[in-house]
Amino acid sequence: MANFDEDDPKRRPDSSRPSVERFSGFASDYDQYRPRPPSVVMDVLTQFAQLARPVLVVDLGCGTGLSTRIWADRARKVIGVEPSDDMRRQAEQRTTAMNVSYRRGLSHETGLPDACADIVTCSQALHWMEPDSTLAEVARILRPGGVFAACDCDWPPTTPHWQADLAFRTLLERVGKLANERRVDDGLKRWHKEQHLGRIRACGHFRYAKEVLLHGIEMGNADRLVGLALTFGSLMNLLKSGMTESEIGLDALREVARATLGDKPLPWYFSYRVKAGIR
Repeated sequence: MANFDEDDPKRRPDSSRPSVERFSGFASDYDQYRPRPPSVVMDVLTQFAQLARPVLVVDLGCGTGLSTRIWADRARKVIGVEPSDDMRRQAEQRTTAMNVSYRRGLSHETGLPDACADIVTCSQALHWMEPDSTLAEVARILRPGGVFAACDCDWPPTTPHWQADLAFRTLLERVGKLANERRVDDGLKRWHKEQHLGRIRACGHFRYAKEVLLHGIEMGNADRLVGLALTFGSLMNLLKSGMTESEIGLDALREVARATLGDKPLPWYFSYRVKAGIR
């Protein structure tokens, strides 16, 4: 059974309508159910940057700040850049650290000074960004020797029950098929995640690039698995189009999740692919 990926090029439309508001309306669920990058990501990136405590970390497409506020104790200053007002408001509400701030901006138009950042990150978002202009902007705001990293999760996470994992994957595959049939994602432009590393190497802005495979552990139960499914944009667009949870297949996932995972939170393993480039 093929693994569903929202940025599958077979599903990618030709139009380039901006996807800024794709996740508007469910920022709270996104912040509650999506994973946050594990601390080992910061360990690796500071090692690449050869700095124990970066002066500035910039997080592009920061969403609700899950990948931004993790840096609060690891960097002097952290700036999250996010074009969606809905997501950015949630990030501001969830952040208490005084050294973390957010600004409205695009991946290719951050408004930040030249060579200001030691590390630039992009978590679960680079596939929504035009690569040439984004990588040029990243190179502009990075200081020489600075690090850029695109961090993406594999779906589904590894829960204690393979039946739940299979039900999640089956749902996402059904969502992909229905989204094509209903054309709910028409106008959205995506770039394939598997090509991130090649584009970083080919753009000419970085002296070295490699992929690092990492994992994080978070707790989850049946409710979290269903909530996680509800953070996928294509599924939300199907609901917005008038389809019911039963028609989409969410009720089937909920049934399997309750039967296998139950209410007690247990460890889940989230696998990450980090594509890093050295300026």
